[in-house]
Amino acid sequence: MKKNLFVLFLFAIVSAFAQEKMITKTGKITFEASVPSFEEVKATNDNVSCILNTKTGEIAALALQKGFRFKIALMEEHYNENYVESDKFPKATFKGIIEKFLVSDLDKNGKNYIIKGTLELHGKSKEIQITAKISKTDKGIELKSDFAVNADDFAIEIPSVVSKKVSKKVNVKLDFIVK
Repeated sequence: MKKNLFVLFLFAIVSAFAQEKMITKTGKITFEASVPSFEEVKATNDNVSCILNTKTGEIAALALQKGFRFKIALMEEHYNENYVESDKFPKATFKGIIEKFLVSDLDKNGKNYIIKGTLELHGKSKEIQITAKISKTDKGIELKSDFAVNADDFAIEIPSVVSKKVSKKVNVKLDFIVK
């Protein structure tokens, strides 16, 4: 069922983007909600899908929640069952546009762009604006960004018993190479 939804999502976006699309299914998102002096709360998902329309600057990404890997299995279990409720909300999505994006302006040194769009997570949507460094490499177009989101904006509750050990401010890093 999840694979069918994933394929349907990708097909809809691919159809809309036609010939100008570049894609990856191996994008990387890392998030960290660690608090100093406590155990690291960090996870990585290396199977994030991203589609970029090089003509319009439209961008869309999809991350399956169960794809995030933690160093500690119990943390991963708590993340999926208690925090993001991944059975109920299996994916996080982003749809937006890269402002003033021209593929012809890209080079290996990269340039900072503003990306505006809607992040949907845990059944909640929030308009966000991030800065991303975008460059042209031998492998494709590389997008890198570091930004923060607040767990409260997505109704992700942090139980009081661990509230001193898990930050509500979640730092997110993404690294995509679309081809």
